[in-house]
Amino acid sequence: MAAQRLAGDFDRTYAQDKLVIRHPYQWAITILAIIAAYTIPLWGNAWWISTANRIFITIIALQGLNILTGYTGQISLGQAAFMMVGGYISALVTARLGFPFPIALITAALGTGVFGLIFGLPSLRVKGFYLTMATLAAQFIIPWLSRQTFKDYLGGTDGFIDVPVPEIFGFHIKEPSEFIVISFTVLLITTVLTVNMSRSRIGRAFIAIRDNDLAAELLGVNLFGYKLRAFAMAAVLAGLAGALRAHAERGVGTEFGYTLNTSIIFLGMLVIGGLGNNMGPWFGAVAVILLEEGANWVGGAMAAMFPDQAAIFLTSFRPIFFGVVLMLFLIFEPRGLAHRWNLSKAAWRLRPFAR
Repeated sequence: MAAQRLAGDFDRTYAQDKLVIRHPYQWAITILAIIAAYTIPLWGNAWWISTANRIFITIIALQGLNILTGYTGQISLGQAAFMMVGGYISALVTARLGFPFPIALITAALGTGVFGLIFGLPSLRVKGFYLTMATLAAQFIIPWLSRQTFKDYLGGTDGFIDVPVPEIFGFHIKEPSEFIVISFTVLLITTVLTVNMSRSRIGRAFIAIRDNDLAAELLGVNLFGYKLRAFAMAAVLAGLAGALRAHAERGVGTEFGYTLNTSIIFLGMLVIGGLGNNMGPWFGAVAVILLEEGANWVGGAMAAMFPDQAAIFLTSFRPIFFGVVLMLFLIFEPRGLAHRWNLSKAAWRLRPFAR
C-alpha cells in the first residue's frame, strides 16, 4: 500500500474509477474550500464579497451554457437574455404574488426553461452559424418585449427596480455579505447536478450529438429531443442565475447589463475555462472576472499617469485587454484552463513517472 501511494494512483474497480473526489486529502481540501467560501464575509472586505457573489452567479449561468455549447455543441448568444427572463419572473412573483424566495427561484428557473424550449425549436432544422443567429434573436426579442410590449408590468427601459429582499425562514437577506450564503449554496447544488448529468445517459447523448450528430442519430439518439433538453437545461440555469442576480442587485432590466455583449463575454469565459468540462465554468468565470478587475485597476492607474488620455484608458483598455487575452488563449491554450488542470491531475496520478 505504501509503494502504491509512492508510485501513483491505481483503480481496481469501476466504482473507484468513477469517483470525482478520490482520496481523503481531496475531501479535506474540498471541505476547507467550501468553508473558506462561506466565511468570506468574515475575512474579506467589500470588494471580496461583491466579486465572490458575482463569480458564483456567473458560474451558474456558465454551467447552463456549458451544457448547451460545451456538451451538445449548440452555440448560443442568448444566455444573458435568459438570465433577464429569470430575474423578471422572480421579481414579479415575489413582488406581485407574494411567493417565498425559494419558490420564486424554482418558478424563475422553470419559467425560463419554457423560453429555452421555444427558442430551441429551430435546432430541429438548422445548426451551426444559422442556429447561432436563431439564439441571437432571443437576445434582441426578449429585451424589446420588456421595453415595449410589457413595459407597464416590467418597468420599460428603467426595468423592474426595488426587487423584494429575499426572506428565508423569517430572516431578511439585506446585505451582500449575507446573500453570499444563498448564491454559494445554489452553486453547490447546481454543480452536483451538472456533474452527475454529464456522467449520465443524457450527458453521453449530448456529447454524441456534439461530436457527430448523424452518427448519434444512427445509434438511436433522438436529436431533436436531446437538443431541446439541452436548451431547456441551459435556460433553467440561466434563469436561476438571473433570479439570484435580480435579488442581489435589487433590480432587473435592460439597463442592468443583460446585453449581447454580456452573452459574448459568457461564451469567451467558457472558451477560456474549457468547453465541455465541468470545471470550465469555474475556471472561466474566476479568470475573466479577476482579469476584468485587474484591467480596470491598470486602466485607472494609467489614466492617473496620463491625464490627457484618461478617457481612452478608462473606456477602451478593458475590452482591448479582454480581446487580447481571449486571442492568446485560442492560440496557446485552445482547450481552456480545465484541460491544463486535467493534465496536471493525470501527471499527479502517474507520479513519479509523469513524463
